[in-house]
Amino acid sequence: MKRVLCFAGVLALTAFASVRADELGDAPRWYVSPGVGMMFFEGNQPVDEGLNMLLRLGYDISEHWSVEGGVSWAPNITSNGRDGRDDGAGGSSGYCCPDGSSSVGGGLGYDDGVGGQSIRGAFVDGLYHFNRYNRLDPYLTAGFGYYRANDNVFCEGSEYSVSGPRVGAGVMYHLDDRWSLRADTRAFMALDQTCEFIYTADAGVAYRFGGAAAAAGAGAGAGAAALAGLPKDSDGDGLTDDEEAKLGTDPFNKDTDGDGLTDGDEVKVYKTNPLNPDTDFDGLKDGQEVFTYKTNPLDRDTDKGGVADGHEVIEDHTNPLDPSDDLMLFEVYIQFDYDTTVIKPEYFDEIGQVVRVLQRNPQATAVIEGHADRRTRSSEKYNQDLSERRAQAVKSYMVGKGVADSRLTPRGYGFSRPKVQPDLVNGNPENRRVEIYIRGAGTNADKIKYVNP
Repeated sequence: MKRVLCFAGVLALTAFASVRADELGDAPRWYVSPGVGMMFFEGNQPVDEGLNMLLRLGYDISEHWSVEGGVSWAPNITSNGRDGRDDGAGGSSGYCCPDGSSSVGGGLGYDDGVGGQSIRGAFVDGLYHFNRYNRLDPYLTAGFGYYRANDNVFCEGSEYSVSGPRVGAGVMYHLDDRWSLRADTRAFMALDQTCEFIYTADAGVAYRFGGAAAAAGAGAGAGAAALAGLPKDSDGDGLTDDEEAKLGTDPFNKDTDGDGLTDGDEVKVYKTNPLNPDTDFDGLKDGQEVFTYKTNPLDRDTDKGGVADGHEVIEDHTNPLDPSDDLMLFEVYIQFDYDTTVIKPEYFDEIGQVVRVLQRNPQATAVIEGHADRRTRSSEKYNQDLSERRAQAVKSYMVGKGVADSRLTPRGYGFSRPKVQPDLVNGNPENRRVEIYIRGAGTNADKIKYVNP
């Protein structure tokens, strides 16, 4: 046992020496971790594998280093029948110790049929983390272990024990600032007697608790992150973990909505929504607007030409910073009866304006886009089909007014391109619309002469 304590001291000193002084100034990061698994024995040892239960207490020293100690208990290790007697082939079926004694005497002997016994263990490990503050956290381990059992497991005698080095690997999956899942495997070499290996594999959970971290964080409002002992900004996005908890963003992902802007930049620099990749609903991700197109991620029509930035870039191939090239756009908020494509008479005048533009500009063409509104129970496929049928209904009406079929292209987008934030409970009628884009009849600024002829 003295060797275990000495090794623990050396390991702790080595780990502490490897971290910077500013890291040591952080509040303690303690965790407790129960687990359950199996214990396996190498070679011809006289016992079979059995259930193994563990309890660990750990401390996160830095981004890459942790140290943990623990105890284990294998409650029912059973004999596999080897008794050290001649096996009929000039050898022994038993497991012999270095001093020549048999490892099988009375307790687990071949003859007495006793069912099993327990093995107790204690250990200390150093953990090297590759990505300590990422959600998926793999690590390597090295340490020292100590096992004690009744006679016949390691060597003949009473309450015999072995000790030696152990190495292994594991992985944690951090569910949040406090709770983690973990899986581990270790290989232990018994130096004292056998020089053979004992292997363990286990899975469990880890729970981080505050201690001094909670007190240090309380004055600064550090909240759950401080209680867990994690750094104030686990993912390095410029927001503390407590701020992310309030916003609903992921403290382990610096870009929660995947729009190309870090959560911190969205909140503090651009004032965009870190939970919505397209804050202004123009069809472009916030990061694309900032870095690629230089448009305003808070304004769906940056150049005020009448067409959304995303539509200019994706569909029209015009410049979202130049209002003079915006296509002529008519938005018609047609309210159809449920599950129908029949256009009501009150919308004829609005569609008639589009017909008038096309009749006066025979070279012009139009794209008719149908859009739906999304609610909690909305079916994506149903709304996609319905928006296509309604766009086709508008086309059919215009063809009936003399516009050539070849000049009109109907498209349905379902609820994939909302104009404003959907209201999943009450609905939002602004998203339920038909948009008609005309190419070859002038810009949006020229629309006035057709609206008021």
